[in-house]
Amino acid sequence: MEDNKSYFGELSRGIKTLAVGLKTTLKEYFTPKSTEQYPENRKTTLHVAKRHRGRLVFKRNEDGSYKCTVCTLCEKTCPNGTIKILSHMEEDPESGKKKKVLDDYIYDLGDCMFCQLCTNACNFDAIEFTNDFENSVFKRESLRLHLDKEVYEGGSLPHLLEGGAEQTIGKFNTKTR
Repeated sequence: MEDNKSYFGELSRGIKTLAVGLKTTLKEYFTPKSTEQYPENRKTTLHVAKRHRGRLVFKRNEDGSYKCTVCTLCEKTCPNGTIKILSHMEEDPESGKKKKVLDDYIYDLGDCMFCQLCTNACNFDAIEFTNDFENSVFKRESLRLHLDKEVYEGGSLPHLLEGGAEQTIGKFNTKTR
């Protein structure tokens, strides 16, 4: 303990920390990198992680109907109110019971934090995040999506939902011309 407080003890400790920093820097410098060339390779070799949260979409049944039961759990758990659900009560003619009917499911992509609390709260597996990341628009109003009225087909890039092209570490992930 005494030598750490001395001049040479502090000097040796400083040299040790400098050596650790240089070792880390050199190790990272020679580690192979993966570089995505965008937008040149957006339709050929672009890799997007499958877990990337790009935008919220409705899951659909085989007949095209949505799975949402208008329970409003997603709206309640959204921390900044990006989901608005409009519904009304309607009587079912077969059973005579009242049931909630979805009028509009509004999702504001521009305000979303992509925290995935809404998908975790949904007990009916009706909504999910896709890895579609190309959401730039010229007008902010275009980011207000009506999920019950749109049928999401997978975005503009091929095989995007599967993660795109395979990622190759250590070389440029670009198609050569």
